[in-house]
Amino acid sequence: MSAPATATPRPRRLPGRIGGPLRVFAWLSFLAEVLIIGTGGAVRLTGSGLGCPTWPRCTADSIVPTPEMGIHGVIEFGNRTLTGLVGILALAVVIGIIVRTGGRRALPPTLWFALGGIIGAGAAVALGVALDIPAGPLANGILLVAVIAAAVRSVRTTPTRRDLVVLAWLVLIGVVAQALVGGITVLTGLNPFIVGFHYVVSVGLVCITAAFLVRMNRPDLPRVSAVAPWLRWTARGAVLALVVTIVFGILTTGAGPHSGDPDAGRSGFDAELLEHIHAWPSYLLFALTIALVVGAWRQRELTPLLARWSIALLAAELVQIAVGLFQARNGLPILAVGVHMVLAALTAAAMTAVVLHLSRPANGLPDAEPRVAADDHVEVRA
Repeated sequence: MSAPATATPRPRRLPGRIGGPLRVFAWLSFLAEVLIIGTGGAVRLTGSGLGCPTWPRCTADSIVPTPEMGIHGVIEFGNRTLTGLVGILALAVVIGIIVRTGGRRALPPTLWFALGGIIGAGAAVALGVALDIPAGPLANGILLVAVIAAAVRSVRTTPTRRDLVVLAWLVLIGVVAQALVGGITVLTGLNPFIVGFHYVVSVGLVCITAAFLVRMNRPDLPRVSAVAPWLRWTARGAVLALVVTIVFGILTTGAGPHSGDPDAGRSGFDAELLEHIHAWPSYLLFALTIALVVGAWRQRELTPLLARWSIALLAAELVQIAVGLFQARNGLPILAVGVHMVLAALTAAAMTAVVLHLSRPANGLPDAEPRVAADDHVEVRA
């Protein structure tokens, strides 16, 4: 008598990687966040920080720069204009992930919040014009509150991939907040501490967009540690060293010659001393990254993406160290300083990817497997 046939288990559907237009907009958002660091650096390094001496207008009577402002006005206004593009891309990612996780019916409440923010900001501008008072900060603040309220509502009601929804909203909130910080930077005459904070937020936004790219490439599954405790602690030490390096780099810049405008004040710190202090944690970071590469490479079959990203991080640091030494020994040429600023953001993005790949799916599969098509789901047999 033949054995009874057993039914083939039905495949279990797991939430998979995100594809389609959302992937394109997510990459464009990341690239735009990096680009605006470059243009912001150009504003400061060319002495165009007060090319448009007021905010949000370039002058009391003109939104755009006037011919009398010359190239400095064009450079400053160009950076302000790019903020709009960065915001549009961040909004596109928010809309895309909301539709992807909750369907089109989840979108209208968010749009109502946006409309309320726009109306409130417009009313603030109209009031400012009527009373002849600067209403830009108030309008921007109202818009920021509306975006935060929309984000809270969206995150609380999203049914899946809440991690991606949170990251998308954080970028949009950060872009709106950066517009306000940028205005304060101009209104305070390029205070070096405000300028430094402006850069820190920009680097943070690069890291958040990088985290979104990493997370959208992995299934929404429980995760467990994929590395030995010593390697995880090495990664934490590398993160701390990177943060300290960036902070002292900002302080060094705030005491250095590139103020953004001839009349802008400096922090008053000893720039040469800060330059040396800035280098010490960077060498520690380099040593810790070598340890990361060795540890990740030894277990590359289990964590292939961690091995690749640790090598990418090491490569970014090598280039960054080379550029840093070059600019220090050649009188801080503006092009080298600008490249150094952008490389710091890219190094932080690579570090973000490394940290996120210290874990793996709890089902035992590495993040690189199984491969999926551009959209949605992975079929696995029970």
